[in-house]
Amino acid sequence: MSFPYRPLALATAFGLLTACATVPQPLQGTYSDVSTAGAQQGGAGGAKVRWGGEIIKTEPGPQETCFYLLSRPLDKQARPESDTSGATEGRFVACHEGFYDPEVFTRGRELTVTGTLQGTVTKKVGEYDYAYPRVAADVVYLWPKRPVTVRYPPGYYDPFWGPGWGPSYWGPWGDPFWNRPRVIIVRPPPAPAPKPAHK
Repeated sequence: MSFPYRPLALATAFGLLTACATVPQPLQGTYSDVSTAGAQQGGAGGAKVRWGGEIIKTEPGPQETCFYLLSRPLDKQARPESDTSGATEGRFVACHEGFYDPEVFTRGRELTVTGTLQGTVTKKVGEYDYAYPRVAADVVYLWPKRPVTVRYPPGYYDPFWGPGWGPSYWGPWGDPFWNRPRVIIVRPPPAPAPKPAHK
């Protein structure tokens, strides 16, 4: 009796996975596959690109704000891939009209932009003159911060649980109550016994 429902369940699961990989509407479209390294060599002016990376610094100006970014490959959502290997695709600068607060667009935040390449801008990186490919951005998309993952060293266990307990005890899914805050009750010491009365 369960067989008729299996295709529906598979279709639902596939739909959920597809929805998770959907590119946000402002970033959708068709773009050139020119890389930041290729744009540094020139000859790509006027190309429409969709690039992303980590913010190095945000510089508001009188008319526009420029974002200096460490470029990273984009995943299926057009989000910069997390830094797992240290590999980058160079640097670029994206500028958009208006004011963007550097206290919001802070160093390390992930940004994806779309726009048109407009040559390069040379800026100092230390003592080196670095040619940043410049993007006149029409979309600036700031991604939410990724959740922090706590990694324990091998063999670690919480002394509150003792050996053999903790998330692995409950299997690959973990304890559904694991993330709840632990409540520690401190009990007062017992009152001293009353002294016997002297006759």
